[in-house]
Amino acid sequence: MKKFGLIVAGGIAAIVLLSSIGPMIGLIVSVALLYFIYKKFLKTESTGWKIGLAIIGGIVLIASLHNIPAIIGVAAAYVLYLVYKNWNRNKQVMVKEESDPFINFEKQWNELQK
Repeated sequence: MKKFGLIVAGGIAAIVLLSSIGPMIGLIVSVALLYFIYKKFLKTESTGWKIGLAIIGGIVLIASLHNIPAIIGVAAAYVLYLVYKNWNRNKQVMVKEESDPFINFEKQWNELQK
């Protein structure tokens, strides 16, 4: 039953992640543009060019605010990571129980006592 829950959570997270790839790419591009505009703004000494860069930076900032739903995609990616991590942990626990000779001995001993 736990595997079914992991499959459902992983499926929903995968659908949300795939649907928000566009805003994620847009957010990455707009934040990169903001970074380069800010760096250029600090290096520029001309007042007119600083005003122009501030206007362009404001427009790019509005564009990056438009892509805020990308955070939901990042959360979905994190949920997928947790599902993957828990899925593998369950496999490791099962393998550990099967390969541990003491657990097998205890199971056989309990069967003999019955």
